[in-house]
Amino acid sequence: MGTEFELKYVAEESAFDGLKLESDHWQTYQMATTYYDTPDALLGKLRWTLRRRFENGVSVCTLKTPAGGHGRNEYELECGDIHTALPLLVEAGAPAELLTLTAGGIQEVCAARFHRLAGQVLLGDTTVELALDKGVLLGGGRELPFVEVEVELKSGDQATAVAYAQALAAKFNLRPEPKSKYKRALMLAGKA
Repeated sequence: MGTEFELKYVAEESAFDGLKLESDHWQTYQMATTYYDTPDALLGKLRWTLRRRFENGVSVCTLKTPAGGHGRNEYELECGDIHTALPLLVEAGAPAELLTLTAGGIQEVCAARFHRLAGQVLLGDTTVELALDKGVLLGGGRELPFVEVEVELKSGDQATAVAYAQALAAKFNLRPEPKSKYKRALMLAGKA
């Protein structure tokens, strides 16, 4: 298990050119994410996020649970099937309650498809990943385009990551996005 700490911002795609100067090492990802919940939305009521994401064709199953503030506990593993992944996520440290909650089944609730350019940025003893995302949220038979920037703390000091994210926001006219892709896609589907 890891704890994820990230800040999200709405961006204009034109800001990406300047943001690309922030790192010398970029990786490109094609992301296709499907989000799941129980038929009675038990996971959502707990603010848990269950997803299967293809990252450049590799299937990664993830459970995220609240950790306070902008932080999330994150349990993930490579697995080709979300149903097979459920007990494996618990073995990897996810709450055992996951199996009880999903015993009645899970279903797809919404999705996201996007292109990500991710670069590592060193800030003294702190390392962040800067992600430039462009794609669509999918829910309820509708699509909603999005362009966003994420600053995710990989190691080091949280305050340094926050200060860096705020400086980028000021420099590139980024607007804070408090809702996750999942939450926005769920709203699009009319389930939030």
